[in-house]
Amino acid sequence: MPKPIRVAVVGVGYLGRIHAKIYANMDNVELVAVVDIDQSVASSIADKHNCRALTDTHGLERQIDAVSIVVPTSLHLAVSRSFLEAGVPTLLEKPIASSVAESAEIVELARKNGVILQIGHLERFNAGVMKLAELASSPRFIEVHRLGEFVERATDVDVVTDLMIHDIDIVLSLIHSELTNVSATGTQVITDHIDIANTRLEFDNGAVANVTASRVSRNQFRRIRVFSHETYLGLNFSDQKLEQVKPGKIKSGGKFPELVHRNIEVTSQLPLNAELAHFIDCVSHNKPPLVSGEDGLLAVKVAQLVREKIAGSDFSRKPRRGAYYG
Repeated sequence: MPKPIRVAVVGVGYLGRIHAKIYANMDNVELVAVVDIDQSVASSIADKHNCRALTDTHGLERQIDAVSIVVPTSLHLAVSRSFLEAGVPTLLEKPIASSVAESAEIVELARKNGVILQIGHLERFNAGVMKLAELASSPRFIEVHRLGEFVERATDVDVVTDLMIHDIDIVLSLIHSELTNVSATGTQVITDHIDIANTRLEFDNGAVANVTASRVSRNQFRRIRVFSHETYLGLNFSDQKLEQVKPGKIKSGGKFPELVHRNIEVTSQLPLNAELAHFIDCVSHNKPPLVSGEDGLLAVKVAQLVREKIAGSDFSRKPRRGAYYG
């Protein structure tokens, strides 16, 4: 029997404790430790999974084969540095960091030390998204809506960082062309940050994506539509249901083909379980992850462009202008 992959989870708040639970239930993984600055929180999670409870990461990199880092985004660089420098494969929750500069530094640390770095863009492991990526050939237009009710979570950041970055990452993974133009608008509604935003992304090959994110909507609505030359794909993120419309045969005596509607079967899966299983598989076989550090960096760069376009618009309550990151 191969030795299990020894894993630690750093940061066991709401999401981190789910990471710990999933790892603890994996056959080929040994959850070595959980780390949290709150000793009582770390001890509570460690007791559930029969592992060590730590309040700092000092020396931990020498005792594990992989790590999940699930701390506030502002701490990503500081916490991940020792693991990346020690060559420990790292799963870092999204976004990769709170700035383009810090994101680039994390990617460079991983590259310099030849270490696996996976960014936790969870929606890429939605079974419907994975199937859509297989079928979406040369998209010409993509429309994404991610609307939700207000909850008192992540209100220290704007909706672009909290929600829209998921869809920015998905769009960038589907359109294999250079981004040439970004336009955006958004506004504060009830927090001190942008609560609803829309962006239009234009690409060198002529493709266009229109992305809307809101955390102040009455109902939850999460859907992506992809239009290509001869097919349309529509996916509900929540139930992972995927539909396709494409031209069929031309009837005898007819001029145009019929439109064929098809509901595509997707084997539903829990995205976080799939994401962590993929990470462990990459560690076990030393292969690149589906969502790389470079992917995470690009998403942060585009999100920064969106924020700056919003800040320069007339609709931002507190307009400010910043440098353009190309």
